[in-house]
Amino acid sequence: MRRRLRYILILLLSLSIITLCWSVNDSDCDFEAFLASKTAKFQLHATKVIVQPWRGRHHVYGIFMIPDKYKQAPFFVVTVQGVGSYCSKQFGYKKNFDDIFAQPGTYLVRKFIRTRKALWLILQGLYFQLNDKQNWTLTFPEPNTNISTRN
Repeated sequence: MRRRLRYILILLLSLSIITLCWSVNDSDCDFEAFLASKTAKFQLHATKVIVQPWRGRHHVYGIFMIPDKYKQAPFFVVTVQGVGSYCSKQFGYKKNFDDIFAQPGTYLVRKFIRTRKALWLILQGLYFQLNDKQNWTLTFPEPNTNISTRN
């Protein structure tokens, strides 16, 4: 009985480690080609960063204040130093998140990273790097450029 329990615990621990380390790329576009290209880009850093993965899903994110002229951009790329880059399409325009209010002529975007990835970085001692808003960058194509996206 003890032997079986020991094997089950080892299996559960192994599955937990694999789940934490597993990398998933669910981007909506080819962000590597976009970031490497010489096309005109607009970049900005996060206005606020929340890193509280112990509260569960959707508690690791950056809030970005974006000029209104980028509302029609086909996609944007969020890059978090030490985590990687993710490409997303815009949906919804908010004027406030977590006591951050958009200035006139701007709107807010909240971009999440995976909780398991955040936990993995925290276990590696990178909490302060993850919590630094200068390490969160949002990149948009300039409105007059044509960038093809992959669906």
